[in-house]
Amino acid sequence: MAAEIAEQPAVWRRLLADGPGAGLDAAAAEIRHRAPRTVLFVARGTSDHAALYAKYLVEIGLGLPAGLVSPSTMTAYGARPDLRDVLMIGVSQSGGSPDLVRSLEVARAQGALTVAVTNDAGSALARVAHVHVDVLAGAERSVAATKSYTAQLLALYLLLERVRQAGGAGRGGELAAALPDLADGVLARDREIAATAQRYRFAQRMITTARGYSYATAREAALKLMETAYVSAQAFSGADLLHGPLALVDPQVPVLAVMAEGVGGAAMEQVLPRLAERRADVCCVGHPAAVAQAAAGFALPAGVPEALSPLLEIIPFQLLALHMAVARGGDPDAPRGLSKITETL
Repeated sequence: MAAEIAEQPAVWRRLLADGPGAGLDAAAAEIRHRAPRTVLFVARGTSDHAALYAKYLVEIGLGLPAGLVSPSTMTAYGARPDLRDVLMIGVSQSGGSPDLVRSLEVARAQGALTVAVTNDAGSALARVAHVHVDVLAGAERSVAATKSYTAQLLALYLLLERVRQAGGAGRGGELAAALPDLADGVLARDREIAATAQRYRFAQRMITTARGYSYATAREAALKLMETAYVSAQAFSGADLLHGPLALVDPQVPVLAVMAEGVGGAAMEQVLPRLAERRADVCCVGHPAAVAQAAAGFALPAGVPEALSPLLEIIPFQLLALHMAVARGGDPDAPRGLSKITETL
């Protein structure tokens, strides 16, 4: 897991350099040609969080309604919705889960344009889709997905930027080009994150929270903590946290808050005072001013566009989960009861 976390800048450089080889240009051209009116995503686990991130990209950047489908409606229940003028994107690290494959098969038969975003060009999901985007992450051996997750984020960003820019990644691609070097800087501060892991090594429950693009980060951070360090972690949007779950918070329940620069981070500013009222131990990842208000935290590089921040802000949480797992005597490469490919029906 540690090695694959460290590989992420190299993976991003490869994807940024080889857009045509990844299938980004072909997929974007087909999407523009079909001009869908609605975008649906189908995914599971970590890939579901990449899809949630892309939902924000679609609704904000493309101005189209977007949603995450429940595969069971088409698999277990046999629903056959009218999907004409719909783009359905299947996101999966392995491309091997039967329910995702079947969902894309049904969507294609029901009139949707289907795109698979995977780390395996030979996977079943890639074969059933009209077009495939390869995230080019390389073999991932750790059960906990790290490099494949951020590669999915970057691939989805570059794909949708190509659709938005009608032919190229444009300014968005130029902004993304700076990410690998910034990620190198984040990874170089591993010792700071290891020290923070010691602070929380005995925590039994944690809450993660964010808004906007960063909500996907909160969801993914909670999953990483659960599957590697065996912490009962729950993720809430900052807005939802104030609608009831705030009652869960006390000094023994650390809160991991993401507050990147931009609209989402600004929307989280009303959350911190409420957490302070509960005497919460808040660990913040985000812009320096937000981190300064927290009990612990990790400041991100300044000036990163909000839509790209999730690629950087998840890295401290990946490292936190890794170090917490080791500190608690676990093996993050072999979490109990889990395997690399989960086949759900």
